[in-house]
Amino acid sequence: MVKTASLFSQLLQHFPRTEFAALVKKHGAEYGAKGFTCWTQFVSMLFCQLAQADSLREICNGLACCLGKLTHVGIDKAPKKSTLAYANQHRPASLYEDLFWTALERFRSKGVLGNHRPSKFRFRNKLMSLDATTISLCLELFPWAKFRRAKGGVKVHVLLDHDDYMPSYVLITEAKRADVKVAQSLHLNPGSIIAMDRAYNDYALFGRWCSKGLFFVTRMKARTRYEVVEARPLPQNRPILADEIIRLTSKKAQEDCPHLLRRVVVWDAEHEREIVLLTNHLDFGATTLSAS
Repeated sequence: MVKTASLFSQLLQHFPRTEFAALVKKHGAEYGAKGFTCWTQFVSMLFCQLAQADSLREICNGLACCLGKLTHVGIDKAPKKSTLAYANQHRPASLYEDLFWTALERFRSKGVLGNHRPSKFRFRNKLMSLDATTISLCLELFPWAKFRRAKGGVKVHVLLDHDDYMPSYVLITEAKRADVKVAQSLHLNPGSIIAMDRAYNDYALFGRWCSKGLFFVTRMKARTRYEVVEARPLPQNRPILADEIIRLTSKKAQEDCPHLLRRVVVWDAEHEREIVLLTNHLDFGATTLSAS
């Protein structure tokens, strides 16, 4: 238990108490508090994440089991379940949002998160991944999150920056929100490369990104109509089955995206299948595109 508390205290050292106290004062988070500090709340909820606790009772009992070692993490005693529940309900979440951005900026400025991609990526463009996931919720507890007849949920849309593998954009919406609707609202810097799955296939979006100097790499839909403009030579000893410059041929696709695109077919040896990629980047090597 001493070792566990020590490791926990080492983690908490990345959140300076003076900086935390300044944020608490800024947000007035301890107004009317009666001995239960925001630091104790923060330690409790961080313990919840690390211990994968499923309830307030597990958090409080887990901290109580530290048997006097709580001084190593800056609190006097384990909180009561009702006290922690009240604090979680009434204290401003903006305090911890501000704490996140402050800590993230400090980590980035010190290079703690790592500012370099793996060596296999030999380009300077900003590489980002766009994806969404649905989180199931209990309809009895969250009736506002109705998704299906007997199921609730929300959808989390994330734009991940590969420079330090931290989200640069996160949006939580109703579970029914189409992934591509969020992609249409993003404001990205020219030259950026966005990797995404088939859910984001939208030719009007691709057309706008081509015009703005944005690059995308996605999975090509099986029913896409196109004509091959150029068949490029394939790299030796690489799992590239085809590398083609194509033009979309359906009337609507031509109107929305009249630009030349690139079709790269990659062999996935692990799952023994072909993966067909669609991109508007015409210069990178096919192997580089398949790895990104």
